[in-house]
This record gives sequence, structure tokens and C-alpha cells, in this order.
Amino acid sequence: MTSRMLQPARVAFASIFMMLALVALAGCSFQPDEEVWEISGPAFGTTYHISVVLPEDHERLQALAKGIDDALEGVDASMSTWREDSELSKLNRREDQSDWIPVSDGLFEVLARANEISRLTGGAFDVTIGPMVNLWGFGPDARPEQIPSEEALARALAKTGYEQLTLQADPPAVKAAMPQYIDLSAIAKGYGVDVVARYLDSEGVEAYLVEIGGEIRTHGQKPDGSVWRLAIEQPVDGAEHTVNSIVSLPSRAMATSGDYRNYYESEGRRLSHTIDPETGHPIAHHLASVTVIADDCMTADALATGFTVMGYERASELATRENIPAYFIIRTEDGFEGHQTPAFSSFVAQ
Repeated sequence: MTSRMLQPARVAFASIFMMLALVALAGCSFQPDEEVWEISGPAFGTTYHISVVLPEDHERLQALAKGIDDALEGVDASMSTWREDSELSKLNRREDQSDWIPVSDGLFEVLARANEISRLTGGAFDVTIGPMVNLWGFGPDARPEQIPSEEALARALAKTGYEQLTLQADPPAVKAAMPQYIDLSAIAKGYGVDVVARYLDSEGVEAYLVEIGGEIRTHGQKPDGSVWRLAIEQPVDGAEHTVNSIVSLPSRAMATSGDYRNYYESEGRRLSHTIDPETGHPIAHHLASVTVIADDCMTADALATGFTVMGYERASELATRENIPAYFIIRTEDGFEGHQTPAFSSFVAQ
């Protein structure tokens, strides 16, 4: 989430717009009264690309583009840690959080889902690790000149833990005995995808693909009756984009977490943006990326991050036990290996 204001969306006839949607339109034979239109623009420090299946109606498309921008601005204004005026930033600045603090319905929904995923993953997913994210230079604070000391990490860790947060549903509110700095960057983007999907549903759009920074949700079918087909990227460093595998995604959500895009090197160490809430350090194992499929994108987003923290063995065991569709890409001496849970197999494109 960034402080950058959303700009007006661009509407165009859809084309292949990114690696994860590389094959989304392949093989389509459009009906004469329906086409796939793309609405795109900036959001959350990245970009969004939304494909909608509609007859040609430029006024409606422009109205949808405006509505999408408004919906995403609402999420950013609520959940960004990069905006001093956001609802979350104001909450994080409170020196006393011990009494109930009213929050918006959207922020409560995200915090509640985050709490569920934290419990499921045994704390591997934890939105209270904002202080560690900032210490390592992946938040709004400037990147440190040196790796944080163990003493600094220990002090920050002592104040964190998802169990610190207590939620109240009616009216929506949150409190914490010890002031918390909450970072929703590993779930809010997925929630933004869901918000756009809900908006399109409310506008009667029966088929769409919503993508924000690689997190995706689909609904309905393409004009030829086929489902949306998406590519999972090979987790290689740099600007290179290579397909690892292709999935069919019928009215579901998909999110990928990996250590190969957002990282930096310091003192001879490669430092991933994914922080282990137990140690306070960036992850350092052979799991390069995790893709999760779920009913909604904020769940897929959070699970992908939690599984990345857990590592392949623990995450695969949990995902298999809970019947969660997940695809793991592991670094080996010979390249990459892909492993999937049984629930993921039905989504693999033939």
C-alpha cells in the first residue's frame, strides 16, 4: 500500500497484460455482441488490470473504471501504512490502544480474517510484525544502512504477536493491551481484489478477471464459454518472465507469494521482504514461491504469505490436511521443482 493517489483508469480492448494472465485470453472465439475489455490503472504502488466481458458500451465502461478507482481508493485510505492520513496509520499512532477503538467494517473484516489465518498457521502469518518490517527497510521507513541488531529485533518482537489484538464485531472495534503497529501489506491487496469483484457483481458484470499486482479473482466465463486460464510465473530474479505452469480458474481467487521480486542484499546476505514473525528475520529457506487458490483473494493472499514463512514441509502438510489448493516451487541445485497439494490438481490446465 502506498501514499500515491489513484489515477483515472484506462479502458481498452483487452490484450495479454501480464505474466499471471499470460494465457487468460488464449483460444477465445468472441460472440459478436460481447468482447473482453480491459480497465487498468495504478493502485497500492503497483498496477491493476481488470478484464470484463460486456457488449461495447463506452459510457458504461468509463463508469465502471471510475467506480473501480473509487473502490480501490477507499481500501488505500483505510489500510495503507504509507499514508499518514489512513485509518490504519491513525490507529497505529495511538499510544493507548487498551480501550475499544472503533474501526470501519472493511478494516474489521480484514483484521478478523487475518486473525483466522494466524491461528491456522500457528502465527506464521501475523499482521502485528510491522515493527520488524520497518526495521528491515520494507515498510515506509528508510532502508537501514546496517542489518538490525539482535537487541533491536528482540525489543520489537517482545511487543508483537497476533494474540495481542482483541476484536469486537458489533460494533466493529479493536483493542490491544500493548500498542501495536499493524501491517496489512500481506492481505490488503487481496482484499482490494475482492472489493473490486464485489463492485463488479453489484454492477451486474457477470464475467470478469480482476488482477492487482499478481493477485487474481475470476468470475464467470469468457465469451466462448471457456474458463479463465492463468500462468504461474517461474520464480527467477530480475526482469525475466517465464511460465512455470498453467491453471484454469473458474470463479475463484489465486495469490502468489515469493522471495524473488522484493528483496535486497546487505552484508553478503539476500534479505527477503517476507519476515518470520517467530524470529524477526527474513525467511531463509529453499521455498521460492507459493500459489494458493481460495474462494476469496484476501484468504489466498494471507495463506500464500503464511505458507511462505512456514517453508515447504510444514506448509504442504497443513495445506494437504486442510484441503487447501496450493502449489509450491522449490529451489534446488538443478533449478526448480514444483509440488502441489491434492486439492490443487483439479485446477491444473490440461
